[in-house]
Amino acid sequence: MKITPTAIPDVLILEPKVFGDERGFFMESFNQRTFDEAVGRHVEFVQDNHSRSTTGVLRGLHYQLPPHAQGKLVRVTQGRVFDVAVDIRRSSKTFGHWVGVELSGDNHRQLWLPEGMAHGFLVLSEAADFLYKTTNYYASVSEGCIRHDDTTLAIEWPNLGTAYGLSEKDRAGLPLLVARIFD
Repeated sequence: MKITPTAIPDVLILEPKVFGDERGFFMESFNQRTFDEAVGRHVEFVQDNHSRSTTGVLRGLHYQLPPHAQGKLVRVTQGRVFDVAVDIRRSSKTFGHWVGVELSGDNHRQLWLPEGMAHGFLVLSEAADFLYKTTNYYASVSEGCIRHDDTTLAIEWPNLGTAYGLSEKDRAGLPLLVARIFD
């Protein structure tokens, strides 16, 4: 597995070895020992989620606060997305910084986002199947949402030529500087 650090040191791009031929491909999408070595600690996942979205749907920027904070290992099995992690830990040197990575069913990349990151993605293809493992269970009392278009963050979302498809929850997201976030 190839591990690539990002501008936020705790956020990693993981690229599994893919063995392909005229019949298709095989890859090991997750190996606990290899993953723990990559992130430098043991991480236990407790929940797997799967969403399907269509072109222009933007989900996020979502997170959960302690005691239900979640780390996420995310990937796309079909389609393409622009995936974003935002450091929302006030005590971090990279507080308020973001990284964006294209994840697709073709490039097989995965993105590790530890606790303390807000997460969102924009669907670039006709549809995308998005899978993610979490380190804690969903708890509505701990969830938060930061606006995808917060000028403080200045995320450079791809321009698809149309308005993004947002949920009511995502439209109601708060700016980073007024949201409840990590200390």
